[in-house]
Parts: sequence; structure tokens; C-alpha cells
Amino acid sequence: MPTASEMDQTIKELREAAAAINAAADRLARQSAGDDKRQNAETAADQQEKPKLSLADVRAVLADKSRAGYTDQVRELLHKYGASKLSAVDPKDYEALLYDAEGLNEF
Repeated sequence: MPTASEMDQTIKELREAAAAINAAADRLARQSAGDDKRQNAETAADQQEKPKLSLADVRAVLADKSRAGYTDQVRELLHKYGASKLSAVDPKDYEALLYDAEGLNEF
């Protein structure tokens, strides 16, 4: 049979172990909450991405540029993106193509 002193020591050690376990659980909970917030922020950012440009969107802008007298420059832009006509341009290049087309302004 353990003595009273040994029993007190065991109780003290158990309480310290319980406190350490609680502290570890608190740290994990805070870390998990931070991960959840970060994941939620990333998901929200993904959902707020710009809408994808369609062929019709790009065609409208390039047609306006062409009517404004930039037909040759529009044709050069299409060639820059490896196409002889707009429908041959890769959709992933639409945004860059429009950005380049914005540079075709009157001086």
C-alpha cells in the first residue's frame, strides 16, 4: 500500500499530466481554427475570381479595335498568340490578349 506522501505525489503528477494534455489540446484547437480560417479565405478568394472570358467577349473588344483603325495591330496580336484567327487562340490566353489589345490606343 502506498504511503500518503506517495499518493499525494501521484495525484500531483496526474494533475500536471492533465494540465499538459489540456494545453496541447488548446494549441491544436487554435492551430486547427487558423487552418480552417486560411482554407475558408482561400476558398472565398477562389470563388471571387474574375469570370472567365468568352470568345464573344474577346471578339467584341478586338472588333472595336479593328473598327478604330487597328486592324493590322489586331492581326499581329493574333499571330503573337500563335493564331491566324481569333477562334484559334487558346482560351487561356484571352486575358493576356485583351491586355495587349488595351495598349492599342490612339495617340
